[in-house]
Amino acid sequence: MRVTRRVAGPIFAAALLASVLTASAPAAAAATGCGGTGAVATTTGTLPDGASYKIECPAGAWNGSLFLYSHGYVTPGAPNPAQDAGDPVTAGWLLGHGFALAGSSYAGTGWAIQQALPDQIGTLDAFGQAFGPPARTIAWGHSLGGIITAGLIQRYPDRFTGALPMCGVLSGGVATWNTALDAAFAFQQLVDPSVQIVHIADPAANLGGAEAAASAAQQTPQGRARLALAAALGDTPGWFTTGSPEPAPGDFAAQEANQFQWDSQVDFPFIFAFRAELEARAGGNPSWNTGVNYASDLAKSAGLREVVALYRAAGLSLQQDLATLGRASRVSADPAAARYLERNITFDGKLPVPVLTLHTTGDGLVVPENEQAYRSVVNQAGDGALLRQAFVHRAGHCAFTPAETVAAVRVLLNRLDTGRWDQAALGPASLNQQAAALGPGFNPLPPAFEQFSPPQYLRPFDLGDPVP
Repeated sequence: MRVTRRVAGPIFAAALLASVLTASAPAAAAATGCGGTGAVATTTGTLPDGASYKIECPAGAWNGSLFLYSHGYVTPGAPNPAQDAGDPVTAGWLLGHGFALAGSSYAGTGWAIQQALPDQIGTLDAFGQAFGPPARTIAWGHSLGGIITAGLIQRYPDRFTGALPMCGVLSGGVATWNTALDAAFAFQQLVDPSVQIVHIADPAANLGGAEAAASAAQQTPQGRARLALAAALGDTPGWFTTGSPEPAPGDFAAQEANQFQWDSQVDFPFIFAFRAELEARAGGNPSWNTGVNYASDLAKSAGLREVVALYRAAGLSLQQDLATLGRASRVSADPAAARYLERNITFDGKLPVPVLTLHTTGDGLVVPENEQAYRSVVNQAGDGALLRQAFVHRAGHCAFTPAETVAAVRVLLNRLDTGRWDQAALGPASLNQQAAALGPGFNPLPPAFEQFSPPQYLRPFDLGDPVP
């Protein structure tokens, strides 16, 4: 979920198969072919639901493999062009090595998974009609595009050969928005009782009020402690600025200051404004906190020590504030809306193809605990051997260098070529060496792969879990 103009359902494949190209697209495709033209060839078109797509073919011979890119969250109503790669340097490397690229805009903005899944399959069909079916197709994407990538291989397992979800919302839609509700609920009960956390009537005004209340709270020790508690219930990391050193483990004041930056600059728009877009498409509120024990969740949170220390320094009783949360009236989901979000999308853990995930450890929008939630459900389904996860020690959402992305791509391609994971190549030292060898044009920051085990995701929800 990229927070800029581009932050990141029912299957109707039969309709897409019938007519996936606009009238002008086949002529353009026939004129260029895929590969061997002496220059990168770009083909664009429109799907039946209005989504646009973009296809790029390599200048030399096409190697028969296609990378299907899923982009991140796009702020509701913002411009939404088709995108077939996350950055031009990585795209250039792929095209230069004979790979074709494709991706669609999706027919909507916001939490557009209902449109994205069939639109991405429509883009695959468009590619096949224009250039012939690829020998193998790798799904990849960032943020909301990461959950779409994982959703594509779950819903359309026969269409893909491998997958690379990056900084993905891999806990699934229900868990993600329940976790957002937890942080918003604590903020409402302890900082700003006037803020709306579901059924948001005026998103802009609601966000403005929340931001003003958070700014005021940040000025006092008591306010900072309560902001830290809300952040801990969402496992927001205490590290914000990409390229900066991570605050020391015991520097709780710096960690809270970084969490405040995540909230005020990135997270609050989602939980206090963009939720309205989700509720509109779902037909109601899909989230709930009935039955949640916030004292128990805090005890499992990566932010526990920080919260305890800041409460003690502020002279506040943490037990009293947790009791306030325990007594407060809870939020129930609208069942039909919750089922909508479950469909768009929640995971069953069954992997039809090898999957390599990539995440930064200091991601405060899509926290790295998402990776623990995904591995847990994959292991429960018995498919853990198909999953590998790599982590980059850096602050920021989707803050990978092109070198780190290419290094991950190479590992996945090797798995597809050989039928086994190269465990040595997956080690952080090897990945960093591979990334560094690509040179300064691919490495605006030093490679930073590290061994990392994300903490437990606090509010998991997997396909098959009951919706209250």
